[in-house]
Amino acid sequence: MKRFVITVFFAIVSVFFFQVNTYSQVRNTGLTGAWEAGPQNKRMVRIHSGKHFSVAVYNKQDNTFLETYGGSWRLEGNTCIETYEFHTSTPDLIGKEVRYDATLKNDKLMLKKGNTVDEWTRLDNGEPGRLGGAWVITGRENDGQMRKMTPGARKTMKILSGTRFQWIAYNSETKEFFGTGGGSYTSENGKYVELIDFFSRDSTRVGMSLEFDFSLDGGHWHHKGASSKGEPISEIWTQRDALGI
Repeated sequence: MKRFVITVFFAIVSVFFFQVNTYSQVRNTGLTGAWEAGPQNKRMVRIHSGKHFSVAVYNKQDNTFLETYGGSWRLEGNTCIETYEFHTSTPDLIGKEVRYDATLKNDKLMLKKGNTVDEWTRLDNGEPGRLGGAWVITGRENDGQMRKMTPGARKTMKILSGTRFQWIAYNSETKEFFGTGGGSYTSENGKYVELIDFFSRDSTRVGMSLEFDFSLDGGHWHHKGASSKGEPISEIWTQRDALGI
């Protein structure tokens, strides 16, 4: 009888630790991917990569861009902590932390700050695209020569989930914002295709589909095609984690 009780005890303990570890893994990775919230005239799309995030707000009815913000994020228990590198509507928040109570159930994410609660619906969990993560541009071809670019406070970042993308050009020290665009994408058979949902500089670009050749070399993404203006593009993007920034 004693042996039976001991066996049952260890079985219960094992199940308990398995559940705790499983919950911890889900809790720490469950926000990765893309989320959306809000009505058509104020659609919000949130992208979380391993350490970085972005939120874009735009009007799907008239294609106008409204605002964007983002930077780095982390979880402490059930608290989501965001540190802003860019914020178009409230630049004074750049460099500061904002904390949300986070609740995740199935494909719904609740972020609560004070009396404000936003409910986000999952768009993807970081799959199936091959380019998920945060990237910064480190090379651009000019006059047939690839020019190296060293990102600092002034950078152009592109953040992708499994199906969504957003690029942002900004300076986190001067709090300047230079532009952004984003939408959905696919990455198959060496072809990277973007469908533009918002573009801060020119709303007439919304709805355009752009196709590029792409390849991955370690932590580098080689990107070649034509811009929304039809101008040739040849760029190198590097994973932020690989650069340690």
